[in-house]
Amino acid sequence: MGTIPNSRLGKIQFYEAHITPWTNNAAAIGLSLPDVANLTTLTGEARTAYDEHMLAQDAAKSATQNFYNKVSAMHGSPNAGSDMIETIRIFAQTTDDPNVYTLAQIPPPAPPGVVGPPGTPDNFRVALLQNGAVELGWKCQNPAGGTGTVYEILRSDNGGPFVFVATAGTKNFTDDTIPANTSPVTYQITGVRSTVRGDPAQFTVKFGADGVTQSQSESSGGSDLSIAA
Repeated sequence: MGTIPNSRLGKIQFYEAHITPWTNNAAAIGLSLPDVANLTTLTGEARTAYDEHMLAQDAAKSATQNFYNKVSAMHGSPNAGSDMIETIRIFAQTTDDPNVYTLAQIPPPAPPGVVGPPGTPDNFRVALLQNGAVELGWKCQNPAGGTGTVYEILRSDNGGPFVFVATAGTKNFTDDTIPANTSPVTYQITGVRSTVRGDPAQFTVKFGADGVTQSQSESSGGSDLSIAA
C-alpha cells in the first residue's frame, strides 16, 4: 500500500494531517520551514478548490433537476403543451378540417397500418399415430402484425364434400375423427384473423399397405410427398 492515497481528496486529507507534525519537527525530519509553509498554502488552496467544486457540483445537480422539472411542466402540466396538441387534433377531427394541422404546424396523425390477410399454409406434414389418429402439421408465413391468426380445418372423406372439423390456434392438429376404412381424406386449411381470411390450401392423405401418401395442392400449385406409416 502506497504512502500517499490515490484519490485527489485523499491527497488533500493526507497533507492536512501532516502539516502540523512536519512544521513542529521540520529540522528533525530534514525539511525546511519555508517549504512546509509553502506546502501549507498549497494544501489550503487545494481544500478551497475542492469545497468550491463540491458546491458547484451540488449547484449543477440542482440546476439540472430544475431544468428537468421546467421541461416536464411545459409539456405535461394540465392545459399545457401536450394537452394543447391533443386539443388541436380533436378540433381537427371534429371539424373535419385538415388545414388545422397546417395552421398549427404539427403533422396529422399517421393513418393506421393495414395488415394483410393471413398467409397460405404450406410445407404440410402428416403422421399416423398408433391409435389410428392422424397428426397434421404445416407452416404459414403471416404478415407482420398479423397476430391472432387461427386455422380453420375442413376435411373431405372419399372425395365427398368438405365439412368443418376444428379450428386450431397453432400450426398443428391431431384428427381422431376419421371414419374407419376411409381413403383418401383431403384437408383444407385456411388462415383466419377476425373477419380476414387467407387463401386456403389443400392436401390429400391416402392410407394403404405401402404407408401413408400425402399430396399437396395450393392456389398456385403444389407438390407430392410420401412418408412411411
